[in-house]
Amino acid sequence: MASSGIRIAGFGGQGVILAGMVIGKAAAIYDGKFATLTQSFGPEARGSACSAQLIVSDEPILYPYFAQPDILVVMSQEAQARFAPELKPAGMLLYEEDLIHPDHTSIRHYGIPATRFAEELGRKLVLNMVMVGFVTAMTGLASVEAVRKAISTSVPRGTEELNLAAFAKGHGYGQMLLVEALSPA
Repeated sequence: MASSGIRIAGFGGQGVILAGMVIGKAAAIYDGKFATLTQSFGPEARGSACSAQLIVSDEPILYPYFAQPDILVVMSQEAQARFAPELKPAGMLLYEEDLIHPDHTSIRHYGIPATRFAEELGRKLVLNMVMVGFVTAMTGLASVEAVRKAISTSVPRGTEELNLAAFAKGHGYGQMLLVEALSPA
């Protein structure tokens, strides 16, 4: 991996920015890579469009923006409609399958029922860490141990175990999809 541009998008309140921060922190602080994060959100605290733009690289990053992401992670239909056309032709779309119906089926795309998994764990709010686990499994942008450390040091005190369980749920689901994709038909 020389450099990968990742956009994570959804609604404010879904933990989009924290998801980007955790992946970037894992890559930069715990895996020794380089990372930049820029964020965009509406003026409302919750419910408005929100996105995090992350670059993870093996080399210093000279400019923190990109025109087309290599990886697009979406947690709302609005985000999918807005950002999917910008995805590189060989890019990867990762999405919350209960909330999104991808309309760009010619690209590599993988869905996860992140909200449902978060609800099964007892808190819908950890859907972002389910998605972080899924992204980690599907992309390898950061090591599992680095992401676990980043989660432990980034989430509110007292919620570490729940967030790590959410990460494990998403990561396990991603690994299962990869095994299925590699299995002969």
